[in-house]
Amino acid sequence: MASAKQFQFAEIGARLRAYRLGKGISPEDLADRIGISRAALYRAEKGEIRKIDTLTSIADVLKVSLPSLMGVGVEYVSTAVAFFERMRQLEEECQQIIGLFSPISYLLTSDDYDRVLREVLMEANQPLDLGERSKEEAINELLAVLQARKRTFREKAPLIVSLISTGDLERFLVHGLVGRYDLPPAVVRERRRMACKEARHIIDIIQSQPMGIQVGLVQEPVPATSFQIFRQADRSVLAISPYRLGEQPNIRLGVALITSAPEAMTLHESIANRLWGNSLKGEAAVRHINGMIEKFGQTA
Repeated sequence: MASAKQFQFAEIGARLRAYRLGKGISPEDLADRIGISRAALYRAEKGEIRKIDTLTSIADVLKVSLPSLMGVGVEYVSTAVAFFERMRQLEEECQQIIGLFSPISYLLTSDDYDRVLREVLMEANQPLDLGERSKEEAINELLAVLQARKRTFREKAPLIVSLISTGDLERFLVHGLVGRYDLPPAVVRERRRMACKEARHIIDIIQSQPMGIQVGLVQEPVPATSFQIFRQADRSVLAISPYRLGEQPNIRLGVALITSAPEAMTLHESIANRLWGNSLKGEAAVRHINGMIEKFGQTA
């Protein structure tokens, strides 16, 4: 059984990998910049860290604070690739996920969503933190991380409570899964049909009641930022995110944070409990989503 110290170093290595991916720096380049071998860097990313000087040098190159790299206090994450890689790492170890993510939890989206998401991210006008990559390479890397998250979720099947805002879902149906609003009318109609299809996919999940998946439809105002609570065997972790994967996605601007601070956990668990308690569930949620599709959706 791994000791607490080994587990801590493994987490530092996981953060190192996430931040490196977020900056678009290859293992070879990072190793060269800090004057160690590629093999030594791979060992560091597995948690085999022998010198604090190595961590300090890595933090300097990645432009991240040493406390964030070590997970002391609050971990700040400034790129979507790094943030979603950290989500993958946390989901790999968690037993339950409680999340409010706009418009719906990516983990519960259909496989078709991934195909269209690539087009949406490519057409978006927002700047990307490319590092040394092209826009296409950066988006491919992001999608690879997202799809790895979905595979891990399906394989490990942790319990999940997904909170869906009716306001977010309404905007999703009205505008469709689009990267910007000046697309040709035929493309907009197709993307709105895609949004309807994704809403019906949520209905299928609610009606089929797969083991361990609970969906609540929230009608009251929700926080502007998404959040997820990861409950692991020995602790809980909170992630607050400005990143969005629905219509008009945001994968560039903002700073996410990850923390296990008791006060932050208590406050967000209280918000989640309130939203869940007041949400529509089961057939009531199905009727409401069907009504939204009929009123706002592009079904023809």
